[in-house]
Amino acid sequence: MPPRSQARRHTADVNRRLAVGIAACLLLLIQFLLGMAVNVGVALPAHHPGAQASNYFSGVSSGVSWVISSGPAWVAAHATFGLALVVAALAAIVLTWRAGSRAERTLSVLGLVFIIGAGFNGASFLNYGNAVNSFIMAALWALATTCYVTSAILAVRPA
Repeated sequence: MPPRSQARRHTADVNRRLAVGIAACLLLLIQFLLGMAVNVGVALPAHHPGAQASNYFSGVSSGVSWVISSGPAWVAAHATFGLALVVAALAAIVLTWRAGSRAERTLSVLGLVFIIGAGFNGASFLNYGNAVNSFIMAALWALATTCYVTSAILAVRPA
């Protein structure tokens, strides 16, 4: 490949990785704001599908299905956006895997893990109402955001 073509490709890869990091941060910010709207403005019913389920995973499935289809609007939006964040995090892994550094790849995988962990803690809060799950969800959000901010910084640093 001619040097000029390689330089263009490198620039395009850097721009793509930077865009992924920034987009992930923006999506996480929207999710945080939706979560705050839920926290401040919504009282979840004590009895709904999945509430106090003896089998955690079937309870999560029932609770999340219920909240997306029939739950309060802000909670439905928060849960739906959370599922979309998982898809976005998977896309970030694919994009960084092709052209990113080892650190960027690791951060994209960790970002996904933290998003999934936040989602499971959100479902736990929905079904069992323990405030600690809300705290863990927020902490994992902060860790995921840190991963994507760091990944964006790494994308533009000189090689």
